[in-house]
Amino acid sequence: MEKKIIKIEEEFITLGQLLKFESIISSGGMAKWYLSEFPVALNGEPENRRGKKLYNGDVISFLNEKLEVTISSPIQKNEN
Repeated sequence: MEKKIIKIEEEFITLGQLLKFESIISSGGMAKWYLSEFPVALNGEPENRRGKKLYNGDVISFLNEKLEVTISSPIQKNEN
């Protein structure tokens, strides 16, 4: 199984947003259905919450695909 790198410019992306971003589902409303019908793993553990936040380095596996989330412009915390 080949790993595909998904680059985002936010601090995180939800599992439902990732499925839509990758055109696995056509609308955000389909995420709950998709996750109940098809097994998805987050870092090797089963995950079915569409609102689960995915961060830099997280690996999502489903069907015959593996996606890795990469933050391309991490948000810096203001130290003031």
